[in-house]
Amino acid sequence: MAATDTPTPANRPAAPDETLAGWLRLAHTPGVGLLTAHRLLAAHGTPAAIFGAGREALLALVKPAQAQALAAAAGADVGPALAGLRDWLGHPGRHLLTLDDPRYPPLLREIADAPLLLYAIGRVDLLARPAVAIVGSRNASAQGVAHAARFGAALSQAGLTIVSGLALGIDAAAHDGGLAGAGATVAVIATGADQIYPRANGALARRIAADGCVVSEFPLGTPPRSDNFPRRNRIISGLARGVLVVEAAAKSGSLITARLALDQNRDVYAIPGSIHAALSKGCHQLIKEGAKLVETVDDVLAELRWPLSGAPAVPDSGYVDVLLDAIGDDVAGADALALRLGLGVAQVQSQLLSLEMARLVERLPGGLFQRLRG
Repeated sequence: MAATDTPTPANRPAAPDETLAGWLRLAHTPGVGLLTAHRLLAAHGTPAAIFGAGREALLALVKPAQAQALAAAAGADVGPALAGLRDWLGHPGRHLLTLDDPRYPPLLREIADAPLLLYAIGRVDLLARPAVAIVGSRNASAQGVAHAARFGAALSQAGLTIVSGLALGIDAAAHDGGLAGAGATVAVIATGADQIYPRANGALARRIAADGCVVSEFPLGTPPRSDNFPRRNRIISGLARGVLVVEAAAKSGSLITARLALDQNRDVYAIPGSIHAALSKGCHQLIKEGAKLVETVDDVLAELRWPLSGAPAVPDSGYVDVLLDAIGDDVAGADALALRLGLGVAQVQSQLLSLEMARLVERLPGGLFQRLRG
């Protein structure tokens, strides 16, 4: 996706080739899915340790055919793939986040089938910010497009990042709205990060790469494939605190995202419509199943316990000095601050965002913050 490169600050120092080779081997071992890979990592810690484990140790966790595949992968030549990856990463604004990377989005890491690798272009710090996903029909009505853009802009202006899938219709409108506010937007794509699909959204993809973030779990060069679109939906919901469905037919990919969100213990919101409109059927079904009916942006913000759209994002006075003192003259990320202070990461992220909007701290690349002194 050379056309979407963005002149962001220098990338984080790259992992050694040996480390990246291990992650590539694990991610692409035939017959070893994400759930199995997570089980292996929980037992052995790193890909290198997995591939260094003996057959008996592997058989305690996987089937014989999988153990054999892992043994074959240990000696596989990943040199060409590694060279191509290094070339891609050599351009500004491009990143590869492994599951153990401190920049890997913490909410996404919580899901059972979190990707081992995330290819990203743009502001990877957005992946750790509080977010709302907005999804809906590709063949949206004019009213649906307007709703998606309005909700996206207002939620972004309130400081929430907008996550969607770069599809035509509702997704594109939501991204466009997200770019209008401080929260910006994240596009989760179902191709390699060096591809643009659909081509009609090429200009939008370039804007997102410059001011937001484009992210994919699929290897570079992966073309559009029908089975990859439902698969990427778990990442859209996994990055967000809640999913807002704007318009959806009775059989819609957006309903897959909504149900994945419920499985991931995320909130689901739906905008109702006319009982005669086909694109309202999916939203009405979700509401019957327990999704929260929303009519205004403040309905969503209230459910998230986020400052309402008419209220400024003012830092909680009980946290200002505590967080500023904890940062001191150094730089720190939300995870480290939460651990240091014994607070929840989401709580710290919310307060850091308020401090940022109040110009008391500055956000740096890699999700780090530094204190601004008068």
